[in-house]
Amino acid sequence: MFRRTFWFTAGAAAGVWATTKVNRKLKKLTPESLAAQAANKAIDAGHRLKEFALDVRDGMAQREAELGEVLGLNAHPDPELPTQRRIAAIGGEQSGDNKQIKYIDNTTYSYNRNEDH
Repeated sequence: MFRRTFWFTAGAAAGVWATTKVNRKLKKLTPESLAAQAANKAIDAGHRLKEFALDVRDGMAQREAELGEVLGLNAHPDPELPTQRRIAAIGGEQSGDNKQIKYIDNTTYSYNRNEDH
C-alpha cells in the first residue's frame, strides 16, 4: 500500500515538474518573448561595440602622441622659420605670435557630411 502511494506521488511530482518545464519553454518561444530577447541582445552588442570603439580611439590617441614625441611634432617650432601657409592665410598666427588657429566665421562650406541637400 505504501509502495503504491509513494510511486503515485513520485509520478505526479514528475508530471508537474515536466509540465512546468514545458510551459516555461513555450513561453520563451512566443513571438513577443523572442522579440524582447533579440532586442536585449542587440542592445548588448551595441554597448560592446561602443566600448570597443572607445578603446580603439584611446589607443589611437596614445599611439599618435607616442609618434608625435618620437618625430618631434609636439615641439615648438623655431621662431625664425616662416609660418605655415594655411595659418598665415587665415591670419591666426603672425610672425612670433603663439595664438591658436581661428576658424573663419562666415564660410559657406559645411563640415557636416551627413547633411541632406
